[in-house]
Amino acid sequence: MSGPPRPQPPAAGAGLVLEGGGMRGLFTAGVLDALYAEGIRFPGIIAVSAGAAFGCNFKSGQPGRALRYNVRYCRDGRYWGLASLFRTGDLFNADFCYRAIPRELDPWDAAAFEADPARFWVVATDADTAEPACTELIRADGLACEWIRASASMPGVSRPVPIDGRRWLDGGISDAIPLARFQAMGYRRCVVVLTRPAGYRKRSTRLAALLARAALRRFPAIAEAMVSRPARYNRALDHVAAEEARGNAFVIRPPRALPVGRTTRSPDALRRTHALGLEAARSALPALREWLAAST
Repeated sequence: MSGPPRPQPPAAGAGLVLEGGGMRGLFTAGVLDALYAEGIRFPGIIAVSAGAAFGCNFKSGQPGRALRYNVRYCRDGRYWGLASLFRTGDLFNADFCYRAIPRELDPWDAAAFEADPARFWVVATDADTAEPACTELIRADGLACEWIRASASMPGVSRPVPIDGRRWLDGGISDAIPLARFQAMGYRRCVVVLTRPAGYRKRSTRLAALLARAALRRFPAIAEAMVSRPARYNRALDHVAAEEARGNAFVIRPPRALPVGRTTRSPDALRRTHALGLEAARSALPALREWLAAST
């Protein structure tokens, strides 16, 4: 089953922190596929949004799966698009993305996920309070898929996901880069996979604030969280940089802006994004192995 975090002793070895970013998450998938091929594993993983949707394949031992189904279905109206948004209220069709694909079309290996010793958490945001919640996925079941869907449900183009009497939206709203959260859970040293290049800072504008408040007027706490999100995201980047300087974080990020956005339908762009992740991880391997050796 899925549930709240169990009591967590200080972790042996490094944790893994996965940012979201929609289709930019295929960079993360490329990084993870390269690490998997090199036999690099982590005792604990915390993931947000697309980081959770694609990162779960690392724990289930399915490298290549995220790229495969995204390329196959990125232009399929059943997967995502305006027709789905108007018909269901979700830009990414919930039935197709979180039921048909993982159960039938490109199955998520539940047995392998559950047998793997790594612990896997996802971050979602309470739609009524805008507070983050961290849930451990113990089983790869329908409830786990609902938590992943919740973590990846972008405000304004997704319905909140009801779980346990509460409503949930994208974890990136409240805790986009949960390094500090994972450190507080005992994973003091972490590999952090970001989907923005070095030097990126999120900017806030008055127009963006007006649009957020108008589009999310039924969810005022979420609207205000979106308005304040750039400042909180930039503080999270500052924390990552400080922990990297202290040797507590090893950061893998794109060398430049990725050729995709949150919603990209070009198979070639998706493949190039994944390839950039593979390249970034392979380039980092010597330094990463040395850093990991100090974490054991």
